Amino acid sequence: MSTPPGEGSDAALQEALLQDLALLYDHAPFAYLSTTPDGLIVRVNETFLSWTGHRREHLVGRRRFIELLTVGGRIYHETHYAPTLRLQGTAREIALEIVCPDGRRLPVLVNSVLDRDVDGTPRGIRTAVLDATERRRYEQEVLAAKRRAEESEARALQLAQTLQQTLIPPAPPHIPGLDVAAAYRPAGDGRLVGGDFYDVFQISTDDWVIALGDVQGKGAAAAVVTALARYTVRAASVDHDSPSDVLHTLDTVLHHAETDRFCTAVLVRLRRTAETWSATVACGGHPLPLLRRPGRKPVTVGEYGPLLGALPGVRFTDTEVTLGPGDALVLFTDGVTEGRRRGHFYGNARLVAVIDEHRGTAADVTGAILADVMAYQSDNARDDIAVVTVAVN
Repeated sequence: MSTPPGEGSDAALQEALLQDLALLYDHAPFAYLSTTPDGLIVRVNETFLSWTGHRREHLVGRRRFIELLTVGGRIYHETHYAPTLRLQGTAREIALEIVCPDGRRLPVLVNSVLDRDVDGTPRGIRTAVLDATERRRYEQEVLAAKRRAEESEARALQLAQTLQQTLIPPAPPHIPGLDVAAAYRPAGDGRLVGGDFYDVFQISTDDWVIALGDVQGKGAAAAVVTALARYTVRAASVDHDSPSDVLHTLDTVLHHAETDRFCTAVLVRLRRTAETWSATVACGGHPLPLLRRPGRKPVTVGEYGPLLGALPGVRFTDTEVTLGPGDALVLFTDGVTEGRRRGHFYGNARLVAVIDEHRGTAADVTGAILADVMAYQSDNARDDIAVVTVAVN
């Protein structure tokens, strides 16, 4: 009996296709395995065996897929992978590790499909396994780089905090005839070092300088410029009598320094004359101090000057006032007046009211200002806060 025309060629073609499919399955670029619904391996391709080193006769009909996983992988299989497969019918990009016969662990990504009969009964599980060795190595390199960056950031933060401790005196010095108090509160949780600084130091007998400043920005770079500003003010105050000349020196130093950060500062030179003190005030881009006299509302003292280290050819002005018994001079950074709540600033008027209300010691005034500013911001400082109060006894 003869074969109908074309029938032999069709059978040969189908046989060739089946062979190609079998070859593709066994030597695919991905590993494949099939299991029963309870995970017993019933088929595995050559790629899986090549990657893992397992032998076919040791797997097929003898071991379940879960048995090839690490302890952690088995727990994840039972708590996440298997439930997801039962509920959704698929599980995609599940990261696991397969334990090889020689003990090494092969990182893999697993994609599985649960096959069901027409009545919904689970029939088997088809799983594609991707070698994730390179991806795992990349992830480990990323994590190592992240750890190194965090360690570097921690070292920089520690350095900046250590540096800032040298910029903020632990307590103002004792000055006969004067009552001095200061407070400093960094922004946020206090971990990020800011640019605010203050200093109170002696030039000679009954001759003192109070400096309060704010360097642009935060972090270690700002702390370095803050240190430069503070020690420049100290050195220049020895060579120059007037605060305006000191500010001019600081401005020149900042222009020549390798930094693009500007600075604001207010300086007060205090000299005793009998029962009173002569206070000379100069300001560079900084909020003006407030002077409170007995029975009077606080008023600003001095003239606004330009930012330090920002513009060429600038000039600063000295303003002299006499401080008698009961008078107080309050210096502060913009972290006070620019404290925010629901889009509104704390403002100068509120600060004046607090200073006017609290007429006790310098510590009382300083503490009241800090407490009120923090309460206004719900104890979440948006910027660094520094306050220095000097009162005549």
